[in-house]
Amino acid sequence: MYNYNELNPEKIEFVPVVSESELGNGERLFLEIDDKPIVIFNIAGEYFAIADLCSHDEGPLGDGELEGYTIGCPRHGANFDIRDGRVLSLPAITDIPAYPVKVEAGEIFVGLPLNE
Repeated sequence: MYNYNELNPEKIEFVPVVSESELGNGERLFLEIDDKPIVIFNIAGEYFAIADLCSHDEGPLGDGELEGYTIGCPRHGANFDIRDGRVLSLPAITDIPAYPVKVEAGEIFVGLPLNE
């Protein structure tokens, strides 16, 4: 899995997904881009996007409990950092994709790697 936040910006295509006004503080948005399930979080005006997929059993992750920047898988309790997709606890052992997010003119964009 990859932390796409670390990719060269020239290798990323940013896709508009929602206006800032539609994703309030503490809210999350579920979407699918190019057949990839993604969840975007607004935490105090900072936006984070991760794959909505636990690396332990490929179950949905976005409905899990969020504490700070840590999301817990609702199925088996694995924890991940939404800032970079890093796995924080078992039973998962593999990081999940994290995607760059930017805001321009009130619109939220998620960055996807080119040629993937």
